[in-house]
Amino acid sequence: MPIMRYDPLNDIARWEPFRGIERLHREMNHLFDRFLSEGHGDGDRDLKSLSFMPSAELEETDDAIHLKLEIPGMEAKDLDVQVTESSVLVRGERKSESKHEEKGLVRSEFHYGQFERTIPLPARIQTDNVQADYKNGMVHLTLPKLESEQQKVVKVDIH
Repeated sequence: MPIMRYDPLNDIARWEPFRGIERLHREMNHLFDRFLSEGHGDGDRDLKSLSFMPSAELEETDDAIHLKLEIPGMEAKDLDVQVTESSVLVRGERKSESKHEEKGLVRSEFHYGQFERTIPLPARIQTDNVQADYKNGMVHLTLPKLESEQQKVVKVDIH
């Protein structure tokens, strides 16, 4: 039962606090759908093709940084991974499969096209000792830290 609000000019008026939020949500979804379907973008880079960004998980240990990226449905040859001492750049292109259907497919939320993500690292790494693996849609990177970045524990004597 909706909450009733007293309005001295109109007796009692029905007040539904979430109606405005629901309407705003529908309008925003409509605007985004329209914007993406019309392909507005910056030059050659269409916004729709850049809407995919791989999810990442970063773990730091004493001697290395371990980075996992979720990039399903691709092959390792379609990925470009570049590292600097302070960041990892991952880019690639997911090519669409050409299918022609007479009926059935109304909407596809699969992302095709180019993507790019740069991940800043919490410590500087040895770029010549990076290990990488791609299996089951997951990129695993082991990024050894520079010697100067590895945490050294030193016992301090107090006098």
